[in-house]
Amino acid sequence: MLTVTDLHKSYRSAQATYEVLKGVSFTVEDGEFVAVMGPSGSGKSTLLNCISCYIPFDAGEIELGAQRMANLPEAELARIRNQKLGFVFQDFMLLDGLTVRENIMLPRIIAGRTGSGMMEGADRLMQLFGISHIAGKYPAEISGGERQRTAVARALINNPLLILADEPTGNLDSKASRAVIEAFREAKASLGATIFMVTHDSFSASFCDRVVILRDGVVYRTLESSGDRREFQDRLLDAIREMNGMEG
Repeated sequence: MLTVTDLHKSYRSAQATYEVLKGVSFTVEDGEFVAVMGPSGSGKSTLLNCISCYIPFDAGEIELGAQRMANLPEAELARIRNQKLGFVFQDFMLLDGLTVRENIMLPRIIAGRTGSGMMEGADRLMQLFGISHIAGKYPAEISGGERQRTAVARALINNPLLILADEPTGNLDSKASRAVIEAFREAKASLGATIFMVTHDSFSASFCDRVVILRDGVVYRTLESSGDRREFQDRLLDAIREMNGMEG
């Protein structure tokens, strides 16, 4: 589904060049829920921005499905972002003047695909994520957890190949965070969604199938869940403590 191979990305200023990604490679299989973790400055956000092609990368390859993402025209990138990628942001990015249902349908409206069951699709997603009762409310009238579940539904309305989630629980309390992670798990179980999530939170990451840990722009370790969430979180915390000890 997603293949990243030997990815390099640097930022240049007048004085110096800062290498952020230094040969990152990994895959996300169809139907997987994968997280990337790492300390500030490890390259997590840069990696996500390269995958979505919001910033160009210097070398390596990114393949989404069977399509290579390098050097595509901007119009083709815009089409891919709208139709093949779904985005969930830390700050929700909902439009205040639209209702929950209208926010969810927005990617379909932008794509001009307003027929073929658009409203029914939105209603199904709202039911799946337990937000049908707020369909007619506006973002300012609902909780943070409800806003983020709305954002997850919006990301899924076009049946994308891949969901990219950037710190989706970063602004939420523990109860709301769990509800959002459960929404991702439900999307995976019921819709076959493939999810790639950047997070600093070991609790959220412990619900994933695999976690890629970045350190200084390289893959430090990849851990796979055995199905026991608590045991997986313990292993994640051990790996992070080990990595932090190396930095000391």
